[in-house]
Amino acid sequence: MMTNKINNVVIVGGGTAGWLSASLLAKVLGKHLSITLVESEQIGTVGVGEATIPPIIPFNAAIGVDEKAFIKATNATIKLGIQFENWGQQGEQYMHAFGGFGKDFPFCNFLNYWLRAKELGDTSSFWDYSINYQAAKRNRFNKLNTIPNTQLPGITYAYHFDATLYAQFLRSHAEKLGVKRVEGTVETVNTDEETGFVNEIVLDNKEQISGDLFIDCSGLHGLLLDKTLNVGFEDWSHWLPCDSALAVPCEHGEQAIKPYTRSIAHNSGWQWQIPLTNRIGNGLVYASKHLSDEDAKQLLLDNLPGKALAEPRLIRFRTGRRLKQWHKNVVAIGLSSGFLEPLESTSIHLIQTAATRLVKHFPLHGISDSLVAEYNRQSQIEFERIRDFIILHYKQTARDDSPFWRQCQQMEIPESLAHKMKLFEQQGLFCRQDDELFSEIAWQQVMLGQGALPQQYHPLAHNLTDEQLTEMLQNLKVLITHTSEQLPTHNEFLQRFGN
Repeated sequence: MMTNKINNVVIVGGGTAGWLSASLLAKVLGKHLSITLVESEQIGTVGVGEATIPPIIPFNAAIGVDEKAFIKATNATIKLGIQFENWGQQGEQYMHAFGGFGKDFPFCNFLNYWLRAKELGDTSSFWDYSINYQAAKRNRFNKLNTIPNTQLPGITYAYHFDATLYAQFLRSHAEKLGVKRVEGTVETVNTDEETGFVNEIVLDNKEQISGDLFIDCSGLHGLLLDKTLNVGFEDWSHWLPCDSALAVPCEHGEQAIKPYTRSIAHNSGWQWQIPLTNRIGNGLVYASKHLSDEDAKQLLLDNLPGKALAEPRLIRFRTGRRLKQWHKNVVAIGLSSGFLEPLESTSIHLIQTAATRLVKHFPLHGISDSLVAEYNRQSQIEFERIRDFIILHYKQTARDDSPFWRQCQQMEIPESLAHKMKLFEQQGLFCRQDDELFSEIAWQQVMLGQGALPQQYHPLAHNLTDEQLTEMLQNLKVLITHTSEQLPTHNEFLQRFGN
């Protein structure tokens, strides 16, 4: 199969997915394409994805976004990691901090040296050696490529922001790059009788918009890929049983804005707290089988850090992925392609990677089967690797205080995840595959934070004597602590941007 040259791209749906995709396509391929985005102001967006991960920084730069203008326009704050509370056991907490830990050596990472020191009686925490963690706990931040006077990596950061304001910011950006916006609701999708390709959409005002390639950014509704082309769905709810979320903003309960997300486990799910400059975003993700909507609403409202600014909004979802993210001449980007709960802030990242993948595989001279197959292969791997990392949080727990947690503890898991968990528990190893998103240090933190301690460490950790190991760890700890204490406060950093 090879189609004609792609001249007209039609994006169905706005929000972060639509406008981010439009911005990248216009920035990179705008000279070759006519790009139209159709959205309706009557249709709301899910808009709860207010926390991100570090790859958003190079992505924003790639599409030409000025960081200072972006931070100011979206009420953004800095994110250094996610603090997980009550996940391994009740009353315990740890952080999945971005960036590096300690100092790595050839063929042997820092975890092995820390494990050996622990065997020798050292009581230091693994997180004593994270500049991100130490800065986060002190509510401090500044841009820092390396720790002063060393070659050790500095601070790695992402953002919290208002997703609705981000979409508006991207809309303005994309329109300046030449994207045409059309207001309207799609009433009919017309397909070619022979090929099954979508050839036009008809709006509620009877306007007809034709295109060569359509991007489905219609959210959970999946108007084109699901409702029109019926590609099918792979359900992962047997591994990730949460199917509902309630979202509500609240006032800041304190002046110091935390530079990290909080994820607080409850009896039948978990709660997020995401600090912006003007409010805190809150939500409760839960399994409706174990918790009623009314009880979930009360639980959320009883655990807000400030006064609620609206009524909680209910969102239903099904965890899983479309069997194809690209079918015929339709590419799904955002929630239309699948849903993974926002436990590790991956929803906006998946939009970025899907849009980037489309640019890399763009069928300017026609759509081919091999191109579509490769796009779908990469998408599937990406979804499955992130899925496994999220399942890990539920499976690697000692909690048995509720039916929900007992179900998580006892459930069968994908073989790909079982292999990773066994490898870590037996050898302290992690095998990163297929350029997957989460790094070895990310997996180490969740494993350690939720109670998995490797049975052995790498023999190269004995290359240092006991005295050299003790001295190295002490020096690292002092250096990281001192550096974090010298940073300006998070609030002071934000004030420079007028927030």
